[in-house]
Amino acid sequence: MTERAAAAGTAPPLGPGTRPAAPVMLNLGCGASPLAGFVNIDIVEGPGVQVVDLRQPWPWAESSVDYVNASHVIEHLPDKIFTMNELYRVLRPGAMALITVPTTDGPGAWQDPTHVSYWNRRSFLYFEAGSPYREGFAAAYGIHAKLQTRWEQLTPTPDGPQLSILVEPVKP
Repeated sequence: MTERAAAAGTAPPLGPGTRPAAPVMLNLGCGASPLAGFVNIDIVEGPGVQVVDLRQPWPWAESSVDYVNASHVIEHLPDKIFTMNELYRVLRPGAMALITVPTTDGPGAWQDPTHVSYWNRRSFLYFEAGSPYREGFAAAYGIHAKLQTRWEQLTPTPDGPQLSILVEPVKP
């Protein structure tokens, strides 16, 4: 666990390399909490929110996004492979995505009736470069996403553990 480990309560690194003058940073599933400096995305209209249905092909060009914040959103999307493939497609080389989900190790994943996909740490193995799960099943499952985990943290909550994982696309 080289770059994965981080002290509890610290923010994950945004990643190495130079950033363009105006990086494209997406806050997916922002709800009523848009973030300053981000393109705030939700399926529901709101002030400062761009309406996008993430169940459909994402409107951003390939390798056009520098950072994605996806806090408590991907569990609301029905197709894990489609979601992770789209995330991978829009991230530029060297970009990062911070994903936070309730894990299946607690009731939080199951209690919300709008959760339609269920995640735990092992779910991400199917999208991690070099993982035997990705390498063994990607072609048959249609997985194009190839990610490297840069940091992860499991946080206890009253609804059970939540996983935050920072990933970087592995692109030529």
